[in-house]
Amino acid sequence: MTSPSNPKGSPTGVRRRSRELALQILFQAEFEPQLNCEQALALYRDSFDSEPELWDYTKSIVYGVFTEKKKVDELIQSHSPHWKVERMGLVDRNILRIATYELRFMDRDIPSNVAINEAIEVAKRFGTSESSAFVNGILDGLSKTLHK
Repeated sequence: MTSPSNPKGSPTGVRRRSRELALQILFQAEFEPQLNCEQALALYRDSFDSEPELWDYTKSIVYGVFTEKKKVDELIQSHSPHWKVERMGLVDRNILRIATYELRFMDRDIPSNVAINEAIEVAKRFGTSESSAFVNGILDGLSKTLHK
């Protein structure tokens, strides 16, 4: 998904598509929990074509979410009093994991508002009609807590 203000080769365009790939890999891993990170990445890469420039950021997200999953889920849960993480829709849960990982564990080259907006846009594309509002609500509260 690109636009004239966000051309395919721009850093933002590459990162959006990398987040979308990471979402697909993490979604797939939900159905095959015996897969480790390397196996999940290899399975996706062997099954689908993707642009090489997407893989660095995709791998950093996927590795990060796999590595910090417990902490990421705890952060999400602490800002979702009405929904248990394990009861969230798979797409929403993994979008939240990606954005939470970016907000909490990645270098600060990604401003909070950008990480949140990207998660909302990915939720609009892959989630339900309610996903973007759900994701926005949780990430907004999480961001305020993390960046006090």
